Amino acid sequence: MRAVGYEKPLPITDEASLVDIELPKPVPAGPDILVEVKAVSVNPVDYKVRRSTPPQDTRWKVIGWDAAGVVAAVGPDVTLFEVGDAVVYAGSITRPGTNAEFHLVDERIVGRKPKSLNWAEAAALPLTSITAWEALFDRLDVTKDVPGAARAIVIIGGAGGVGSIAVQIARQRTDLTVIATASRPETRDWVEGLGAHHVLDHAKPLAAQVEALGIGAPAFVFSTTHTDKHVGEIAEFIAP
Repeated sequence: MRAVGYEKPLPITDEASLVDIELPKPVPAGPDILVEVKAVSVNPVDYKVRRSTPPQDTRWKVIGWDAAGVVAAVGPDVTLFEVGDAVVYAGSITRPGTNAEFHLVDERIVGRKPKSLNWAEAAALPLTSITAWEALFDRLDVTKDVPGAARAIVIIGGAGGVGSIAVQIARQRTDLTVIATASRPETRDWVEGLGAHHVLDHAKPLAAQVEALGIGAPAFVFSTTHTDKHVGEIAEFIAP
């Protein structure tokens, strides 16, 4: 099968940093399904691993976590999917990646591809969506009330991959006032289009902008980027 991999971490400008290669087609066992990959996406974890992690026990390392595709074969213990099912998932960092024609993945971390999305759109969702969901509901627990705080969340970096998903989930699945940040006209328009109630400019001090909204101190902050730059402002405007 066709795949993209590397033999050792190199600068991305080096021709050998990513190479078109041929690998044996995997065979599913246990709860694994074999997916014929239709689309993948690129996340920060991909380039971070590519520039720092050598292959282990094999000649080539294949990266890639997000994928959308069609189930081509199933292992003997598979119960959730059948050959021909359209699926989407973020894979495992401990296994070969999705930058290949076929990919093995444990069925327990796989979901069905939304029918309303094409392959590329579906492949763009898994890792960003999982990150946003876990941050909102597992780590921040935004369903709880914070005494004395406004039912509001500030999403710093609202136009980024995770931020974009977080804005949409917060609007659709919570009663929070969603305050997102973006610094350019096109990203401000993008975040507003996703449903943010208010958009602030993270290139400027945030605390004064939050106060000017007149809604009180927000209960929650989800900082997706440049947190070291914003942490002082966050401490100033977040509710105790």
